[in-house]
Amino acid sequence: MGCCTGRCTLIFLCTLQLLAALERQIFDFLGYQWAPILGNFLHIIIVILGLFGTIQYRPKYIVVYSVWTALWVAWNVFIICFYLEVGGLSKDTDFMTFNISMHRSWWREHGPGCVRREVPAPATRSLDDHSYISVTGCIVEFQYLEVIHSSFQILLALIGFVYACYVISVFTEEEDSFDFIGGLDSYTYHHHSPLKASPVQLKPVYLSK
Repeated sequence: MGCCTGRCTLIFLCTLQLLAALERQIFDFLGYQWAPILGNFLHIIIVILGLFGTIQYRPKYIVVYSVWTALWVAWNVFIICFYLEVGGLSKDTDFMTFNISMHRSWWREHGPGCVRREVPAPATRSLDDHSYISVTGCIVEFQYLEVIHSSFQILLALIGFVYACYVISVFTEEEDSFDFIGGLDSYTYHHHSPLKASPVQLKPVYLSK
């Protein structure tokens, strides 16, 4: 397959997905978002597997990648619904941290233009409670930044899924053509070989003295 093919495009898409996943993983680590961290980790592994399968002509690995992209789209749709509070979901719950901490998205306090101020809390409450941190001046609210990240992930996953299906079909056709050619060569060798044994039996000749 040449350079300007679906295979090369899928390699580029997998590389772009890796970079986007690593960028997202960094900010999820900063915000202690353990559920997205786990999802990003699995995503990075599967994308590397798909990249390896594309480079090494392994269609089975690309099948795993294509199945994962469908699950990845579903996960990011859930994240969008979570931050937009669709279907009774609330972005103020501790779901993303597995109820381990009260941390929220890193973008909540560090988004573009955000000014973070700590407000003195009562003695009965912890200073780590985000209820006593004032954030003002944000150009874009943190939930919309999370939605933008998830939407970009969905876009890459959908394009990657389409190209993965195309590359799988191309690899399968090539394997079938190789098998067909190999079968013809085998048939030709066994039935039309010039070295085929002669049915005439040779008998020893004895010279009389």
